Amino acid sequence: MPSIVVVGSVNADIVTRVAAPPLPGETVLADSMAVLPGGKGANQAVAAARLGADVWLVGAVGNGPFAETALLGLRVSGVHLDAVAEVDGSSGVALVTVAADGENSIVVVPGANSTVDADVVARHSRLLAEAGVVVVQAEIPVSGIEAAARAATGRVLLNLAPVVPLDPEVLALADPLVVNAGEARRLLDDAGRPVPDAPFAVVEGLLELGPRSVVLTMGAAGAVVAEPAADGGAPVVVPSPHVRAVDTTGAGDAFVGALAWRLLAGDTLADAARTAVRAGAYSVTTHGAQPSFPTADDVLPG
Repeated sequence: MPSIVVVGSVNADIVTRVAAPPLPGETVLADSMAVLPGGKGANQAVAAARLGADVWLVGAVGNGPFAETALLGLRVSGVHLDAVAEVDGSSGVALVTVAADGENSIVVVPGANSTVDADVVARHSRLLAEAGVVVVQAEIPVSGIEAAARAATGRVLLNLAPVVPLDPEVLALADPLVVNAGEARRLLDDAGRPVPDAPFAVVEGLLELGPRSVVLTMGAAGAVVAEPAADGGAPVVVPSPHVRAVDTTGAGDAFVGALAWRLLAGDTLADAARTAVRAGAYSVTTHGAQPSFPTADDVLPG
């Protein structure tokens, strides 16, 4: 049976909750602190697995105290960890500050994730070639991202977060390229292209960079899905259901994991995005990243 293979970061998230984020030079007192499993790669793998997909992760953790925390959610969710290496040094760590309105800011220390380069990915080329969907983000070295995309024979879901420079031939393998509004602006600006305000113009500009399809995520406003005019016609707006957000940490990863799950099941990109926005909306109603992701038994909003 085809599976999802995620190539990406595995972190421990140190999460503090504050009334409002500190201004430059300001010290604030947090209401609470927790150490939780995270990392975009791990989060997206967990999100897809909790919904019922068969998921493998290619990544790395360190041999220090954060490794078990970083792997906990993956183990509980049934993600295959045979391709996760243990290396000397620290695991990746994310310092997450969550404000009372649910918005967050994040600083990432890559740690072991910085070892997931082309050589590491090449060891798992057969796994990648056999996958129905390969999911890649940008919290690992560029060489690892590019090697994963090139090794895939199935669909490549490229979540370019954060934005890093990629070979145009690799960007052309993305089906879809998934970015939020800020990442889209950065990607267009780095390419020397106009940076429009209108979402339809943004996705059309992104398509001109070469990906086979584009999904622009817009938080509570939902998403815009675009494919080349010859394939899918005009961009499609996918609205998000209205929910009360308490913590947006990991919402984008919940979206990507659900999107991969539905693409593996054979949904069109627009239909997969309709499920993904509901999964993302569900996740913001609960604190934390991985613990907030829906399972196959949960009723999604909308």
